[in-house]
Amino acid sequence: MKQKISELPSPVIAGVVNQRTQAGVISEIKNCIFAGASIIDLHLEWLAHLEEQELKKIMDSSRLPVLALHYPKTIDEENAEQAEKLRTERLLQAVQAGAAGLDMQGYTFHLPSKSGFYGEDRYSFTKGNPKEVVTDAAVIGKQCDLIERVHAMGKEVLLSCHPGIPMCCDQVVDLALFLEQRHPDIIKIVTVAKTEEDLYESIRTMTVLKKELHTPVTYHATGSAGGLSRIVNPLLGGHIAFCVDRYEEQTFIGQPQIRAMREIVDNVERNL
Repeated sequence: MKQKISELPSPVIAGVVNQRTQAGVISEIKNCIFAGASIIDLHLEWLAHLEEQELKKIMDSSRLPVLALHYPKTIDEENAEQAEKLRTERLLQAVQAGAAGLDMQGYTFHLPSKSGFYGEDRYSFTKGNPKEVVTDAAVIGKQCDLIERVHAMGKEVLLSCHPGIPMCCDQVVDLALFLEQRHPDIIKIVTVAKTEEDLYESIRTMTVLKKELHTPVTYHATGSAGGLSRIVNPLLGGHIAFCVDRYEEQTFIGQPQIRAMREIVDNVERNL
């Protein structure tokens, strides 16, 4: 039986897979395993044409736990409720097919908040109009119901939030503690670092998060100055490092390569 992602020793190296065919996905999973990944981070948004049995074949092809995610390609606010129903059903289908868990974004059940904060603006982390941040009780209630449904299946939920702005340590910690109240198994937060000072703050924040949260947490910054946090923060206690096997047209070049990250982690562990 595949181990739960939250129980794997940190840092977990996730091989991000976003190919668009069943054969392409299975091949890339094998590449990620060979390169040294600990889990597979599988994008479902390009695989809407696959039936559940085809998804099961993908899950069965991996001896590593699979974390399923599904980013919406477009935002149709008029049909957002139906779109979210279909998107979450697809994630649950992947879990039913054998995924170890799913990535539930902070905007789940309220697609417009993918591009801006929604709810009551009375927290430190709601300043600056962060993306994917929801404080509305009704939306949070739906998210909690989904988490409970996944837990009832014996699987896990990573609750992710990409605010898209620089945030200080106190804001990120307050946000993480707020998200932790929904009882996810793992929390992921990604802010932005525009300057070296932002980068240093993100690294300091990771050390504080590790002390303050009871839930495994992944935190790094994107942006022009954030790249180093993808490597350093997992070494400081961040639970997952999201990496790619190789750079292709559909991959995000900001993510480290699996082999490089594996070598860094292994060398650090050997010298501790």
